[in-house]
Amino acid sequence: MRRNRTGARGGTWRERRVRRRENRRPCPPGPYSLLPWLLMGLGAFSNLFQGRAPNPWIGGLGLLVFNSLYISVVFRGFDKRKRESPVSYVLLAVMAVVTFGLAIGYGGTWLLFFPLLSLACGVILRHRQLLLSLLGLAAVASLVAVWRGDNASDPWTIGYGTFISGAVTAAILTLSETVMELRATRQELARTAVEKERLRFSRDLHDLLGHTLSVIVVKSEAARRLAPRDMDAALAQVADIESVGRQALTEIREAVTGYREGSLATELDRARSALTAAGIESVVRRSGPPLTPQAEALLGWVVRETVTNVVRHSAATACSFLVDGTAERVRLTVTDDGRGPAGPPPAPGVGGTGLKGLTERLAAAGGSLTAGPGTGGGFVVGAELPVDTVDAAGSPASPHTLGR
Repeated sequence: MRRNRTGARGGTWRERRVRRRENRRPCPPGPYSLLPWLLMGLGAFSNLFQGRAPNPWIGGLGLLVFNSLYISVVFRGFDKRKRESPVSYVLLAVMAVVTFGLAIGYGGTWLLFFPLLSLACGVILRHRQLLLSLLGLAAVASLVAVWRGDNASDPWTIGYGTFISGAVTAAILTLSETVMELRATRQELARTAVEKERLRFSRDLHDLLGHTLSVIVVKSEAARRLAPRDMDAALAQVADIESVGRQALTEIREAVTGYREGSLATELDRARSALTAAGIESVVRRSGPPLTPQAEALLGWVVRETVTNVVRHSAATACSFLVDGTAERVRLTVTDDGRGPAGPPPAPGVGGTGLKGLTERLAAAGGSLTAGPGTGGGFVVGAELPVDTVDAAGSPASPHTLGR
């Protein structure tokens, strides 16, 4: 028997494999990775234990305070809010005082606390503060080593080790923080892309189905009225309903894939058919040079939405379409003698369906949409576009981009 590939708790085997791959990614270092460096203080602890250090109680207390401060500073350094708080700088300053006192008072292996102090500085400090602190610590460590003269290695080695400890630590932590920010940014970009695709899909479905269903309802009512007295005319309306339904299926498939490209002439023909079936007289006047496919697609959306509103809400008896273009811009004006759609005109950048959605579509392509009562009554919708419609990247806008 084959095992089911879907687990009760872990999802499909592909999802579990993706999660395992994510878990195998290298993680940034944590505070525990810096604790083993405290073993550098074993030489000082050995001196205390063997009684070779004067005032062992003072040395032991200093060693305990230093280790406590080091652990506290390291753990605070991996929390950005705590790292940038004044408490972290105070702890680092106290740690520096303890380091200077132990190195000057005991010398020898106690000088190794300078690299540990530098490492703590690399965890807390950044940029100019870090550079100045590391240079100062390296210079002081070398001078103390020269003054004491009882270290097993050369003074410059102590200074170099002090500087490089903090520099490497800061570089690794900064790189890790950058990687984490990039991962978070990539996840946010993926989430934003999904939201944009959902918005595009919802807009396209609203514009497609709203218009198509309105046409089907109007033609169904016309067929019902014509059936008792003119069966042939009623059958013609039923044939139109079938044609509209088939076309709607094709457009929905294209909308799902994001590659629907409309034609202004086709939309105007459909608009005339829908308005005639609703008993609304229609007039179309068109002038100007040929339009780009992208401009035709956008203006086709405007025609589709305005016709839907006229049929549904306007109670109009006449509707006119005027397309007037120049070499730079093209304008579509739709005027009816009805009362217009319910509600106030759309505001740019607001909403996601209907006239509001069209406003956003046109604004993204460098155009504009106006809608409101006409001066002589009725309702007027005006759409204006640059002839060379381009997307934000400067390249010709694809239908997928226009759908957004």
